[in-house]
Amino acid sequence: MTALDVILLAVAGAAAGIAGTAGAITSLVSYPALLAVGVPALPANIANIVALVACWPGAALASRPELQGRALWLRRWALVAAAGGAIGAALLLVTPSAAFSRVVPFLIVAGSLALILQPWLSSLHRRDGQANSPVLFAGLLAMSAYNGYFGAGSGVMLLSLLLLTVDSHLARANALKNMLLGATSVVSAVIFIACGPVDWAAAAPLATGMFAGSLVGPRIARNLPATALRWIVAVAALGLAARLWVDPVR
Repeated sequence: MTALDVILLAVAGAAAGIAGTAGAITSLVSYPALLAVGVPALPANIANIVALVACWPGAALASRPELQGRALWLRRWALVAAAGGAIGAALLLVTPSAAFSRVVPFLIVAGSLALILQPWLSSLHRRDGQANSPVLFAGLLAMSAYNGYFGAGSGVMLLSLLLLTVDSHLARANALKNMLLGATSVVSAVIFIACGPVDWAAAAPLATGMFAGSLVGPRIARNLPATALRWIVAVAALGLAARLWVDPVR
């Protein structure tokens, strides 16, 4: 790892932290950066997930207005997210990285479309009046497992889920999404550190940049018009889906 590589990863981490905590596409920036400096696919995936832990405290500090009054809710649902992250990390350690390679782009496209159509879907859901907890539990567990396994696009899928089941206000749902992804990342990172080597030379500068970026991202989400943010995140996610279809995870 050269000095130039370290600088590249720190800058990419900052960009990824901003993009991820403002919307949902952290790995669109961070994972390719790891590959670009020569980290192989599986160690890059693990280093990326470990570095993502740094987004949690930064996003929490920057999202205090949106998170006010949500402590009890987060304590309950963070346990579900953590359990999903543990499942995903365990799967990554015992299965090929390409297991989901052809399914993930379709999941990301579905999340992007749900994000674009969220106001209309939310109005239908409110009229339906059914309880959200079973849908939230199943969706959060599944998405957290995927996030612990690879995670590219998991943020946009989770953001769409939270907008439809918890809070239709984009900045508040985004803040909750950042906290739940943080719980997933912490558990996954602990498992990876305990069970195998982590490329700290790559993960450390990436994490430093992510922490800095995560202090900015939630403020962008708070101040950018919701419609504009929704479209920016959705279009970026569709780009990620296309990339993963052409060049699937190996």
